[in-house]
Amino acid sequence: MRIDLHTHSSVSDGTDTPTQLVRKAAEQGLDVLGLTDHDTFDGLREAKLAAEGTHLTVLPGLEMSCQLDGASVHLLAYGCDPHDEPLLNELTRVRVGRTGRLPEMLAKLAELGMPLTEVEIAEQVGASPSLGRPHVADAMVAKGYVADRQQAFDEYLYDGGPAYANRYSCDIRRGIELIRRAKGVPVIAHPWGRGRAQQLTPAVLSELTMEYRLEGVEVNHPDHDADTRQRLGALATRLGLLHLGSSDHHGLGKVNNDLGCETTAPEVYEELVRRIRSRGGRL
Repeated sequence: MRIDLHTHSSVSDGTDTPTQLVRKAAEQGLDVLGLTDHDTFDGLREAKLAAEGTHLTVLPGLEMSCQLDGASVHLLAYGCDPHDEPLLNELTRVRVGRTGRLPEMLAKLAELGMPLTEVEIAEQVGASPSLGRPHVADAMVAKGYVADRQQAFDEYLYDGGPAYANRYSCDIRRGIELIRRAKGVPVIAHPWGRGRAQQLTPAVLSELTMEYRLEGVEVNHPDHDADTRQRLGALATRLGLLHLGSSDHHGLGKVNNDLGCETTAPEVYEELVRRIRSRGGRL
């Protein structure tokens, strides 16, 4: 059984529509696909419909933009009630924060000799309600300023980079509480990738687990090397956290994140589903 629980469609910053993503997953022999678009549930209905008549199960999820003491941290949320008002209100506030920082980013890019317009960014966003830095990166590629998203992030758009602008994101403790209130299961995405280990220390992960009821972490992820996986997995076991494995697939928008390149063990998925069902969440 092959289970990939962290993927993105064009409803956020992936390059495949939900239908294309589901078809690709089915063709590549996945049994379960977690659709976790950034800060929105909007692609789930299409993905569920596309999976009808196939062997593939779509697990409803999202990836929530959070912060811990000013550092960016992402929470995966599985099985939430997509109509839960407090969670929806917070997701709207996060998405508005994404859009609100765009003028500052464009001004910085112009100063760097790479002018872009909001219209050019909108062409990359399409119908997505969740504008993000990858869309800015795609516009930079379209203008010939960089070769691909990776170069855009490595040289300009990384946290604190020359074209970066701060935005609102939810405190991770509140994010965990909102996800659980919406009957979902909160899991930290790639916790020790991209320098996040400095913020998400063992003491912090213990606090989030014991005091706020965090339920899992992504252990097997392309951003984690073998040593990181071993240490994080051992810590997760001590804390009683679920160990997830996921590709973080974005279609053509991210290198080395092929669909199904990392997977979750069937027994972990079964426990995740059991928890969602026990609290009346959505499957």
